[in-house]
Amino acid sequence: MRMSSAEEKLKERVKELSCLYEISSLFQKMNGKNPEKLLQRVAQAVKNAWRFSKDASVVIELKDFDLENRPLPQKTVSQKSAIENSLKSYGSISVHYPSPKFKETDFLKEEQELLNKVAFEIGSYFEKKEQQKKQDLLKRSAERNDRLTILGEITAGIAHELNTPLGNILGFTELISEQTTDQSIKRDSQKIKEAAIFSREVVKKLMFFACEMPQNKEEIKIKPVVEQALSLLGQSFKKADIKVELISKDDEIEAQIDSIQLTQVLFNLLINAIYASPKGSKITCTLYHDEGMFYIDVADRGSGIDSENKTKIFEPFFSTKPVGEGSGLGLSVVHGIVKSHKGLIGFKNNSPHGTVFQISIPKKAGI
Repeated sequence: MRMSSAEEKLKERVKELSCLYEISSLFQKMNGKNPEKLLQRVAQAVKNAWRFSKDASVVIELKDFDLENRPLPQKTVSQKSAIENSLKSYGSISVHYPSPKFKETDFLKEEQELLNKVAFEIGSYFEKKEQQKKQDLLKRSAERNDRLTILGEITAGIAHELNTPLGNILGFTELISEQTTDQSIKRDSQKIKEAAIFSREVVKKLMFFACEMPQNKEEIKIKPVVEQALSLLGQSFKKADIKVELISKDDEIEAQIDSIQLTQVLFNLLINAIYASPKGSKITCTLYHDEGMFYIDVADRGSGIDSENKTKIFEPFFSTKPVGEGSGLGLSVVHGIVKSHKGLIGFKNNSPHGTVFQISIPKKAGI
């Protein structure tokens, strides 16, 4: 089945050039709108370019899916080329003939070269898709940062404006409560007071979110800060019938941090963990470190975070709690404080259920 004439060789070259032109046109026209359909048409173009196209089968194997433009015989001989770029492998493309009707010698050297070029085109297509995704992500991130900057300026102004009237409300409510003997008025005054205190806490979180709170970083031991946060929330753990355990891998861990802001981070994470945890369960707080960072994990045994909420939980004003029970600023404040310490915060599923929040902060300021 070898070539017997110059005319046949010329026909094969024309088929190969037509294949490359068709594939290049496909990538330009379809522009990644339907990758599976695009690759089906690429496979058909490759099949048509091979010398014995009626017997040829083209297989494109990728991580996400495999594609065959016709069923493969049980036994085949084949040519194959890797779909890859300098950084990543995506899969392979191969052309098959049924065996023993055909032998490996029935494939042409020029066909292997063509297959390599097609594989390169497919690899370039996937690389461009990934670059476009990264560009889109960076664009969205920049737009989000712009919105958060504007929002921070607005919330800072709102917080300053609200502080004075809230202070007045609390002061006059205390005065009314002290001067009246009417129990109904006392109960109503208490409700006003509780609502004003809740509002003041929201304002405080707005101040944190807007980065209005100054930092006072000092070299301190981390374990006592964690112990103090757990101690201050002792009644909350008791009321919720939840146990808490502190696991410290090294009691002498020290870092340059703002202890008040770290306490705020722990408070928010632990209060969320208490809210998510069922009665009789346990929250575990783990402290450990490496050469440059210290880590605090807060693990609960709750129902976990729904997949549709995982990209939103650090956004300001997003909350899954009922109205009046959460401001939606807790995790935004945590994120802002950790970020201001040049650290990171993330979360993962706990085993067998629940959520683990992990904060990682450099032990030396400015790292």
